[in-house]
Amino acid sequence: MTRREVKAPPASALAISPRCVVVDSGPLLALFNSADHWHASVLGWLQANAQITLLTTWPVLTEVCALLARRVGNAAALDFLRWGQRGGFTLDAPALEALPDALAQVLLISERFHDLPFDLADASVAEAAARLGLRHVLTIDSDFDVYRDAQGRALRHVLRDGWL
Repeated sequence: MTRREVKAPPASALAISPRCVVVDSGPLLALFNSADHWHASVLGWLQANAQITLLTTWPVLTEVCALLARRVGNAAALDFLRWGQRGGFTLDAPALEALPDALAQVLLISERFHDLPFDLADASVAEAAARLGLRHVLTIDSDFDVYRDAQGRALRHVLRDGWL
């Protein structure tokens, strides 16, 4: 597997809190499923880091809702969306004019890592991190070890590696 250097964020990128982490679907699924192996770890990390802003993407939301509905029930998926509506996470939604570039980057990431199982949610997280200049990712997925920021540094798995 090769490592990918991602483009630096454009000058027009939104101002993002330095205490912002891009969150993948795994931790969100675990948070809303108390039977999940990762539930206690994710909940503990979030409680210990309550000041962190969680940023996620539409593909992650779609995946989380579908899997929660299937594994736990519709009520869990609705609870997840209500939590987001109350500020549990911030939804990354590129401006309309930025969507073609975002889609092109998601496609590039997916093609570059074609040897991994295709996952639109993962590619969208990597794209958002690159576009917004973020290095911190809340994930339980080791596939994120392959992604790099614009300076060639690995994305930091905050659940595994801590914040600093």
